[in-house]
Amino acid sequence: MVQKGFSLNKGYAPFLLPGVLTFLFIIIIPFLVNTYLSFTQWQGVGMPTWVGLANYQKALRDVAFWASFKNNLSLIVAMVIIPTVLGLFLAAFLFDYIATKFGQRVSSFFRAGYYLPQIIPVVVAAVVWRWVLQPDWGVLNWMLTSIGLEGLTRNWLGNAATALPSVMAVMVWFQLGYPLVIFMAGLQRIDPELYEASSLDGATWFQRFRYITIPLLRPEIYVVVLTTTIAALKVFAPIYAMTRGGPGTATMVASYFSYKYFFESANVGYGATMATVLTLLVIVITIVYIRIQRQQEQGESQ
Repeated sequence: MVQKGFSLNKGYAPFLLPGVLTFLFIIIIPFLVNTYLSFTQWQGVGMPTWVGLANYQKALRDVAFWASFKNNLSLIVAMVIIPTVLGLFLAAFLFDYIATKFGQRVSSFFRAGYYLPQIIPVVVAAVVWRWVLQPDWGVLNWMLTSIGLEGLTRNWLGNAATALPSVMAVMVWFQLGYPLVIFMAGLQRIDPELYEASSLDGATWFQRFRYITIPLLRPEIYVVVLTTTIAALKVFAPIYAMTRGGPGTATMVASYFSYKYFFESANVGYGATMATVLTLLVIVITIVYIRIQRQQEQGESQ
């Protein structure tokens, strides 16, 4: 039996080789090269100069370095927490009420509408929102002025106090459809008899949502939270298209920080430092999430 299993696994090896080589050349080797560059001083041409931990020591004292991580935490709220919570409620509402009262087609229409921003190229969506938030002729300020609320008009992306909240609002709009679609797919595998039995016992909709829907959708919630957290940590295109990290460091994020030093300041070593720290942070978060999920599954199976 052991030899048979070994020969079977050996037969699969050629099919695994393309994926392993792709992972090696696209992920592992670039990460190792980037890590090496983070210990050097390099302008992108010539030979890198080894400086040891100098870049990391500089990062510890760099206000912009820490501001970028602080802004990433704000984007985690906008791209992970708010869309996940709203997505759960909206998915349950569309599945339990809209589909029941108005039919599956109406529910699918709303689901497609919420998911539409995910289909639009992120740069195109960001540019459109930049036009909407433009202070002089943007749609938002025009609407506020037309209804007599001109006192609320702002330079939404040009003011340090409103730039990050504006970007966060855009990212909530952009991200909401992803968890909603995942959760609606997960709701289809839940046995309807559980809801029927709870209704006969007098449970309210919120009680069914809390004690049946959320526990049974836990695998989907883990997937959504993990993938959106990683997306929030490495978000780049919306920041690049809308604010370029400004004004000042109000919307600076880790990925744009790396880009700025890679391509605008020609300080590749320092940009690689941020990229290395960000990659290690993503790896740690992924491991923690997987361990928590595994412990939850083991606890439920016992």
